[in-house]
Amino acid sequence: MDKSGFGSGKERIADTIVSTMKGAGYDVRENDPFEGQQNIVLPQRARSPYEARIRLMWAQMREQILANFPVAPGLSDNIDAYMNTVDKIFVTDAYHSLSIEKYKVTPELIERVRAGSWNLANNEEDRKQRDAMAAKGYLDAFKSVENSLRRILAGENAGTVVDQDHGDWYLKLFGPSVTSGILNAADLAGYRNHQVYIGNSMHTPLNRDAVRDAMPVLFELLEAEPEAAVRAVLGHFIFVFIHPYMDGNGRMGRFLMNAMLASGGYPWTVIPVEQRERYMQALEDASVRQNIIPFATFLGYLVDQSIKGRPVATI
Repeated sequence: MDKSGFGSGKERIADTIVSTMKGAGYDVRENDPFEGQQNIVLPQRARSPYEARIRLMWAQMREQILANFPVAPGLSDNIDAYMNTVDKIFVTDAYHSLSIEKYKVTPELIERVRAGSWNLANNEEDRKQRDAMAAKGYLDAFKSVENSLRRILAGENAGTVVDQDHGDWYLKLFGPSVTSGILNAADLAGYRNHQVYIGNSMHTPLNRDAVRDAMPVLFELLEAEPEAAVRAVLGHFIFVFIHPYMDGNGRMGRFLMNAMLASGGYPWTVIPVEQRERYMQALEDASVRQNIIPFATFLGYLVDQSIKGRPVATI
């Protein structure tokens, strides 16, 4: 595989594609077509307008978030205790996150998947169940996110960890669809190659070429941002604003949000399906009107309730 065409700042995208393809069993070999040729230094290209747009939104919105979000508790001293609370909330989180995306799941189905009694390989009825595959993919992705959380809680830079790991989250999220033959493994390598639209939204996600300019910038901003509240709110919002994948952007955005919350010692926070309309409208206000306050206030309230031991989302 020739990665030379990805350009400066985009090698991480190429590395994610290589990692995904290798994980799917492909024999990927890297090569440099310019090896042995004369090096020519070219002037640095002009900044992408998409990069400038993402950086401007970040700068304009961060103070509004800090004014509408609880203060970060700070990293937990007991990583195992924090991870135990995350593990216990899995069924609730999976139920609400999948239900927001209109999957028809029940806590019983999620528990059956978690217990291993759902069998994709040998049970034809299970193999046909789209909702069960979504639940299995969510379980696998959740476990991958938990591995990332441990690195973050140990003190690694949260933006760097998610930059390195989010491709694996995505691969796990849709792994059952590959196993069942609905998707090809190559479909999960890298970001989308087609335009995507969001139902009932005035916001049109960035075009496919812009995605490759915008995603590295998002992770650079996450790496440099000192406030976990800003990382959580803008990490989620800008991820779905870009919409880098053909599917799964909402689930990935919520995983990213919770990874950033963990980096500030905030508890894992579930967005309840009962408040889906408010959640989507807040994202719409941020995307179309550049008004982040409704989204920051909404997430801030949910996080505050979780901190106080009164989580809004239950099943």
